[in-house]
Amino acid sequence: MLHDVVDVLHPGKATVKKSVIKEKLAQMYKCTGDYIICFGFKTIFGGGKSTGFALIYDNLDYLKKFEPKHRLVRLGFLERRKATRKQRKERKNRQKKVRGTAKSKVGSGKK
Repeated sequence: MLHDVVDVLHPGKATVKKSVIKEKLAQMYKCTGDYIICFGFKTIFGGGKSTGFALIYDNLDYLKKFEPKHRLVRLGFLERRKATRKQRKERKNRQKKVRGTAKSKVGSGKK
């Protein structure tokens, strides 16, 4: 695995897409774009330069093992299970009735 800070110079243009950055990094390091994760890009005031972070994994197994879940969802490797608003509120109110570590044991109620 390789991790690197990426500086992108783009004078007179809008911020460069992460997919384009991913392709350029794949060419530079002679690997496929599937194993490259780009995130955290900030454009410097006035434009023309962006700085971000890139991780290049050896294979897909390492990527799935070490990447945080929210980034895997973003990339489409995981599917986000989101409870409805009512379910979340009911769970919150059930958690208020117990103390300590029992809060984590409070799941969805039976019907």
